[in-house]
Amino acid sequence: MAYQTRGRDPLFDSDVQAAIEKRGKELLGLVLIVLGCAAAAMVMSYNPADPSFLSATDAPVQNWMGRMGATIAAPLFMIAGWGSWAIALVLMAWGLRFALHIGEERAMGRLIFAPIAVALCSVYAASLVPGAVWKDTHHFGLGGVFGDMIMGMLLTALPLGSTVGIKLASLVLAVGMLALGAFVLGFTRIELKRIGRFLLVSMILSYARLMQIMGRGASGTVQMAQSVQARAAERRLIRAREAEEAAAWAETQAAHAAPHDPSQQAAMPQSSRAPLVARRNDLPPAPAAPAHWSEDDTWQDEVDPYDQPAGPIGKIKTGLLSRVPGFGRRAEAMPEPELVETHHAAYDEGHDIMPGDDRIRAKIADVIKSRVRPVAPLAPVQHAPLTRGRGRGPDPLVFNPARPVGLKAEPPLTAAHKGVVAASTVVAAGTAATMQAPAAWSQDSDDYEPNIFDDSYDPARDAGFDPMDDADDDIWQVQTYQADPVPAPQPMPIPVAQPRSVVQHPPRKPVQPSTRARAEAQPTLKFDEDDTAYELPPLSLLSNPALIQRHHLSDEALEQNARMLESVLDDYGVKGDIVSVRPGPVVTMYELEPAPGLKASRVIGLADDIARSMSALSARVSTVPGRTVIGIELPNENREKVVLREILSARDYGDSNMKLPLALGKDIGGDPIVANLAKMPHLLIAGTTGSGKSVAINTMILSLLYRLTPEECRLIMIDPKMLELSVYDGIPHLLSPVVTDPKKAVVALKWVVGEMEERYRKMSKMGVRNIDGYNSRVADALAKGEMFSRTVQTGFDDETGEPVFETEEMMPEKMPYIVVIVDEMADLMMVAGKEIEACIQRLAQMARASGIHLIMATQRPSVDVITGTIKANFPTRISFQVTSKIDSRTILGEMGAEQLLGMGDMLYMAGGAKITRCHGPFVSDEEVEEVVNHLKAFGPPEYMNSVLDGPDEDREADIDAVLGLASGGNTDLEDALYDTAVAIVIKDRKCSTSYIQRKLAIGYNKAARLVEQMEEEGVVSPANHVGKREVLVPER
Repeated sequence: MAYQTRGRDPLFDSDVQAAIEKRGKELLGLVLIVLGCAAAAMVMSYNPADPSFLSATDAPVQNWMGRMGATIAAPLFMIAGWGSWAIALVLMAWGLRFALHIGEERAMGRLIFAPIAVALCSVYAASLVPGAVWKDTHHFGLGGVFGDMIMGMLLTALPLGSTVGIKLASLVLAVGMLALGAFVLGFTRIELKRIGRFLLVSMILSYARLMQIMGRGASGTVQMAQSVQARAAERRLIRAREAEEAAAWAETQAAHAAPHDPSQQAAMPQSSRAPLVARRNDLPPAPAAPAHWSEDDTWQDEVDPYDQPAGPIGKIKTGLLSRVPGFGRRAEAMPEPELVETHHAAYDEGHDIMPGDDRIRAKIADVIKSRVRPVAPLAPVQHAPLTRGRGRGPDPLVFNPARPVGLKAEPPLTAAHKGVVAASTVVAAGTAATMQAPAAWSQDSDDYEPNIFDDSYDPARDAGFDPMDDADDDIWQVQTYQADPVPAPQPMPIPVAQPRSVVQHPPRKPVQPSTRARAEAQPTLKFDEDDTAYELPPLSLLSNPALIQRHHLSDEALEQNARMLESVLDDYGVKGDIVSVRPGPVVTMYELEPAPGLKASRVIGLADDIARSMSALSARVSTVPGRTVIGIELPNENREKVVLREILSARDYGDSNMKLPLALGKDIGGDPIVANLAKMPHLLIAGTTGSGKSVAINTMILSLLYRLTPEECRLIMIDPKMLELSVYDGIPHLLSPVVTDPKKAVVALKWVVGEMEERYRKMSKMGVRNIDGYNSRVADALAKGEMFSRTVQTGFDDETGEPVFETEEMMPEKMPYIVVIVDEMADLMMVAGKEIEACIQRLAQMARASGIHLIMATQRPSVDVITGTIKANFPTRISFQVTSKIDSRTILGEMGAEQLLGMGDMLYMAGGAKITRCHGPFVSDEEVEEVVNHLKAFGPPEYMNSVLDGPDEDREADIDAVLGLASGGNTDLEDALYDTAVAIVIKDRKCSTSYIQRKLAIGYNKAARLVEQMEEEGVVSPANHVGKREVLVPER
């Protein structure tokens, strides 16, 4: 008899085999670590005087590993010398790698070079100079006999001297030893980079800490030295400025000695002459408060300006004046102001100017203008106008950089006898009076703009002279009042309009892991657990989202795309602005604020044209609920992959109170979307082949399996395609094997209808309204140890014939949720459309409270598959990519699904409300198989045979009656109609379908059924070759 090898199950499954292999590697690692430690101890405690087969002595053994260690260490050192340390290092390093499972797969390819590494270490040790102790006890070098031999051969081959050759060979051997040692120890380039980075960071932190410790003691001394140096520098600067001011004042006094008019010069005493352009003391860098009266609230006495001695120039304050030249343009050098003077008697009490002094007035205006201009910009600032680019579409609004803001000097000092200067000028703290000038001078000064921005111009130096200061030094007799010095306020910042940014990143926080995800991420000790206890699948069976490559588009690129989209819309006559750009993992939504009067339907109709103009695969345009903008969704160049583990690890799934959570994916902003099937209460899915529909069904099934146990949720899977759901066959959650026969699918749906009716009867007797209330009552009864009772019929009374009932007690049991998943509804509708539609309609209308929910998918969302009755009872729908706008309207009631990208891109309509665009997570077949294998490890499922076998005849008749389907027997009305038809046939002796139809005034189909029934019962004969029938019942 041949030995049959096919069909035999392996002794261990894949999980057990993997666990055995893993434990074996860990055990091997521990053995290698122990051997490495023993070798290190043996080499470390090596003593040449120990007894071995090379030397016989009665001295006690000094080696830590005893006589065996001494026996092994002696020949090792004789052959390899200090290279013996490499053996211990290799054993311990690979022991750690096997124990920790770090790069153990590289063992065979690396350890084969271990002997070469030991030999290289021996040769390198031979290049070193041994100590005196080693020379006294050994007749070979540090590299042993092998190292000395190889080193001698190298020195003989090298055409260099002994000293240079040994140093060069030592350097080359050191580099090679390190490189080969790292390779033999299993290090990769990434690991070496990490080690180098760690060492570098450690050195930097150690150095920073040392400097911090050293700096604490010297910080006080350094600060003191710095303060002393700063004070000394300040004193030197003050002395230098005073010297410069004194020199400038002396030059001014000397210039006054030159007479303007000889006749006036003789009549005027020398001490009465004063400069025409007076100095300005302590000019602050910012506008000061308006001038005040003197402290005694009176005008100061009039004095002769020529009788006042000149005082020293005050200290110059640096501020805005030191930075003003940088804002202006360079021009030709400013001419030096000519100082003019006149006799005091030339002015009368009315302050009239002498005739013929036009030249003097012009010179004075020039000097005043040149002195006042540097501080004029601190008047109220007028901003530059906003400009718009001429490109296609609106450009960001920016200031024109060509126009300086607020730097134009205004006409100075046009008001007479006022304590406040005009708003366009600046009043400095410390100025004393204003001057009166004729209107002609004021007009001339408005048009004159001197060139003050020259290399030789120093505003800090020239600011010491101001025509507004010390009115008694002026050429006009003007009454003066003293202004109180007011501290200059901080300069106000000049507002600058920033370019309008439309990129708005969603203000979402990082996805918070759920409690279960955090618990699985923490390392825990493994103990032997009860094999019978059910354990939810771990998240580690799914792909890690950290391995997914993320692509992010820069803000500049998004801004450019927004401008381009505005230009495209403008080409099609759509007026509006892109007010916001919201990038997402798969698509980016541009929010269009349309111009008044623009219809949204017009923009929606341009979806294909927008996609073509933007060089995109597709474009979806829709209104944003609750807002006035229109959303234009364009796909990203690089799609971000959404994995199921990322959704299942989020708090929205793990820590929620949803009874039947479904991980749908991520929205446009990248936030996870988790829906509750118990609230939907049923889900209708449509999409073409390859759009991601089957993957979405797999993710929904895994969402239930990762959250609910078989006692909480049971599944019925109907897969006419026999491909997608057959992998789940055998998991504990199934109520029956995966149904692949459409006829069996009708039986399974009828069983679900019967189960729904039975559950409603139980809940009615319990007085609860839904499955949650029933299960809570059951939990209370189990906690109290109570029993449920029910009344059953046991037979009939022999005497009266009435039914006999008995009451029996039963253990209360919770009712699990039942989820019916149909992968392809179109195939079922083709086989038994009327019965399928009746079952689905009944379940969709009533099954929610009983804990029964439907998930139905189809590839053909046409009206003959998704009828109006089904759509009315499935308010929650998901549409993947479809082929036409008609299919999109059939499933969602509006267009847009034909513009989807496929591969998981979907539109989710929750409860008939707004539509949300989602990106479904991807789960591979390998991940599904891993989860299924984990679930199958807890034993076979408990199938219910009645799901596929169907109920008995009485029960089936009741179910058909509930569904409104034709029953196996005739009703009373049909029986009466049949009797009337038989009487007519016997009486008239003729029988045909049209004749019965005319006599009874019924439809053709019903008349044909009556004729066929009479033929079956022998009332009439079958039709002959001409279609006539004979009446077989004799005439009465």
